[in-house]
Amino acid sequence: MKPRTASLDTRQRGLFDDSADVAAPPLPLTKPPAPPVPPPTPEPVFAAPAVPISSVLVPAAFHHPQADRQILLNEHTVGYALKRVRRRTIGFIVGPEGLSVNAPKWVGIGEIEAGTREKGTWILRKLREQQERSQRLAEAKVDWRDGTAIPFLGETVIVVLDSRATGAVLNSDAQSLPGVPRLTLHVGLPQHAAPEQIRDAVQSWLQRQARRVFEERIRHFAAQLRVTCTRLSLSSAQTRWGSASADGSIRLNWRLIHVAMPSIDYVVAHELAHLRHMDHSPRFWDVVRSVVPDFEVKRSELKDGVVPVFD
Repeated sequence: MKPRTASLDTRQRGLFDDSADVAAPPLPLTKPPAPPVPPPTPEPVFAAPAVPISSVLVPAAFHHPQADRQILLNEHTVGYALKRVRRRTIGFIVGPEGLSVNAPKWVGIGEIEAGTREKGTWILRKLREQQERSQRLAEAKVDWRDGTAIPFLGETVIVVLDSRATGAVLNSDAQSLPGVPRLTLHVGLPQHAAPEQIRDAVQSWLQRQARRVFEERIRHFAAQLRVTCTRLSLSSAQTRWGSASADGSIRLNWRLIHVAMPSIDYVVAHELAHLRHMDHSPRFWDVVRSVVPDFEVKRSELKDGVVPVFD
């Protein structure tokens, strides 16, 4: 009996997908006929770039914390976690921790390594993307203290602990020097306030501002699109900026208050457009484009951006 050959399945965590992996549809497992059929042509997404990745990236090591095997891919050492599972394909998962490989129990190590090398360029690209994203997230973590900086509507705001203030008050200094933030948020807390107190006070203020801004932009675009928003609620979702229901209710992520107004306008218009078309058909995108002509640019900016990490 000829050995069975496992199909390859790749998946990667999306930018906001903290709880689930995005997987390509697995290919069915079949026994190869005689004579053997040539292997299928790889999909374009896995095609090697014009410049070999080994000439672009300095040889590096990527090591999963639960790695029990390692492999050399284009001069890069990759330690991966191998799991034997009941499935019909070899699956590759690239997440924040690194590479995991799920393989059927009957597939040999040689076949697993051959499949890993076949997808080597894709794996290295996704590992590098995850590495860069983890670095951006680490840099985005807020150090809650007097003088810390946070983004607000695309500008930098300096947090000032001021026990004389009531609640939180935003001040703007039109006389600020070039390169110096003109916005300060005076929070009514003493200098010795705990980081958690500062975080909660600033977050509460940001959420109030988010509701105020969202309500104004919803009124603006709802009138243009001739739709009615029946209810607005704030979301803290990690995987999406907003959602809409057929009953006219809209949910918007309060963290949008960090980004500039044109990006907020895109998300608001996007969700309101769903009240006309509850899908992503060409008609839906035509509705979005009617009020946000450059929505593709704003969508790309949101996808590539990183908002502050509060916890």
